[in-house]
Amino acid sequence: MDVAAILREKGTKVITAYPDATVAQIVSILNRERVGVVIICEKDGGLAGIISERDVVRGLAESNQGILRTPVAGLMTTDVRTCAPGDKVSEIMATMTAKHIRHIPVIESGKLCGIISIGDVVKHRLDEIESEADALRDYVASA
Repeated sequence: MDVAAILREKGTKVITAYPDATVAQIVSILNRERVGVVIICEKDGGLAGIISERDVVRGLAESNQGILRTPVAGLMTTDVRTCAPGDKVSEIMATMTAKHIRHIPVIESGKLCGIISIGDVVKHRLDEIESEADALRDYVASA
């Protein structure tokens, strides 16, 4: 299975902001949208970075509440792992596990077209395993 299969099921909505947004604005977005990350995009739509709840907590711990007034550009991760719709879910799962990544933006033709989380990947894999188990049960029952 590929990443596109996950996006077909969950949709392609991605919560984004610009690098000049303050950390306080990002916190508000995370809370309002009930998401764990916000993708930071350049004005031309290019990927600038990603900011997670963990990044915010780390920033608060290191810089106290003053971090809330600063632009997110100083706190976000800029070395972002991405994937494509045609990438295999098993490869993405391995990358997420090895690199301790919980969210990966999906890029197609240079454009952001979705995001997948470790929860999406695990759910997809569990559905796949359940389908295989059902097929085996049906095979054994028909023999």
